[in-house]
Amino acid sequence: MSKILFVVTGADHWTLADGTKHPTGFWAEEAVAPYQAFKAAGHEIVVATPGGVVPTVDRGSLAPEVNGGQEGADRVADALAGFDELRSPVRIEDVDLDDYAAVFYPGGHGPMEDLAVDADSGRLLTLALESGKPLGVVCHAPAALLAATRADGTNTFAGYEIAAFTNAEETQAGFADKAKWLLQDRLTEAGVNVRVGEPWAPNVVVDRNLVTGQNPASSAPLAAELLGKLA
Repeated sequence: MSKILFVVTGADHWTLADGTKHPTGFWAEEAVAPYQAFKAAGHEIVVATPGGVVPTVDRGSLAPEVNGGQEGADRVADALAGFDELRSPVRIEDVDLDDYAAVFYPGGHGPMEDLAVDADSGRLLTLALESGKPLGVVCHAPAALLAATRADGTNTFAGYEIAAFTNAEETQAGFADKAKWLLQDRLTEAGVNVRVGEPWAPNVVVDRNLVTGQNPASSAPLAAELLGKLA
């Protein structure tokens, strides 16, 4: 079957407005749910990170309270342990998009730290969008779209409709008044149309070959949409 590229944050912290480094990384469910869906469909997964660093999981994403209880937390932890590709990533800057049938970006606060300003990731996103290949981005990972710009300085995704982690969710998570900037606001300023759904409920938006999800609960339905585009 086809190869799917997972572009994962390499950051292990998120710098807040007061300079505090909040421990973070990628959000487990947002990586695990699509990984399991793609593997079950027979696809090969390759992970890419900035500089090829082994990505860090946000420890908070392994807690029972965000996984529907201890049983859910155990399932996510077990799945993460079997996600061998996370331990041998390639460098984003070395990726040849022609090798992949689709591209997927999981979230977590990590992308707010690195992918939001990563020019190599931004170029890859622009190429993926223009290629027509399925491109999936979930939760905080749309921060990476901010680094995707055209020669005239406009954002590659301006005019597209997307879902992304909302101001309301960031407020409820306790970070809205601590962050340097809010994802929904910054995307809107870049000309991207953020379609806001209910906090924490699945919300997947499809605009041409771009499939985006608002939050962790959106990652499994987003994966299903991507698989439908690969069929």
